[in-house]
Amino acid sequence: MLDKPIVNTFAHVKPGDTPWVSDGLRSFFEYRDLGVADATGGRVIAQLVRAKEAPEKGTGWHRHTAEFHIVIMLKGWAKFMYEDKEHLVSAGDCVHQRPGIMHFLFDYAPDMEYLEVVGPADFGTVEMQSPIPVPEPHAW
Repeated sequence: MLDKPIVNTFAHVKPGDTPWVSDGLRSFFEYRDLGVADATGGRVIAQLVRAKEAPEKGTGWHRHTAEFHIVIMLKGWAKFMYEDKEHLVSAGDCVHQRPGIMHFLFDYAPDMEYLEVVGPADFGTVEMQSPIPVPEPHAW
């Protein structure tokens, strides 16, 4: 039995309803909240993420403290290392990042934009030691 009731409300966010902001997890990305965290009482966040500047060193190796995490590439492409394998994620691709998977987003296109859906909304990020070398990003 839950201590407090589950909150679920209707949400409809249009492109002009929420601004792109630079105060997210990574300074080289911009984020746009889609209202899902509020609508689900913090159980899930859905946000758009886009490139703000060229990749210099990427995200670094990290993992998230999340129960569920998907990335759907909407525009452009990004190159990730998931554990010991490189993955090119292109527009239209969907990636399910299993809980705790170590990864590194190291390169992306200038027009990269993806939808990120994560539960819980207040998921954490844990920086990790580099297990293997990562390719250098290309210059824009």
